[in-house]
Amino acid sequence: MFETVVIATDGSESGRRAVETALDLAATFGADVHALSVVDESQVDALPEDVHDEVRAALDEQADESLSAVEAAADREVTVAVREGRPADEIVAYAREVDADVVATGTRGRHGEHSFLLGSVAEAVVRASPVPVLTVRQLESGAAG
Repeated sequence: MFETVVIATDGSESGRRAVETALDLAATFGADVHALSVVDESQVDALPEDVHDEVRAALDEQADESLSAVEAAADREVTVAVREGRPADEIVAYAREVDADVVATGTRGRHGEHSFLLGSVAEAVVRASPVPVLTVRQLESGAAG
């Protein structure tokens, strides 16, 4: 049923829960795992030019750390990728490229505290994805996982 699982991760709390859930799903079905982190260039472009390099380096490091965490948690080989652009667009494009059967993502990213139920990136992925999207919410503080 699921041969290829794409995990979209940004290292956020709900993103980490999505990683755990997606890896369980992949293990159940013996699926290939792809982990994707997207560097959102708009975060850099919105800032003064004199800090672009520093912010870009921090975003690249965050992406690398997020992907390393997936590899460390996995019981199988993980194909990792970093893309640049609008996160939802890049996630959907990557899912198409690797012929994914499911995309897993957290419901709120690092900047998604303002979102009521579903973060803007997760919502856009759900709307545009050609395959099912497994959204995993962040548990309330102190809740059992």
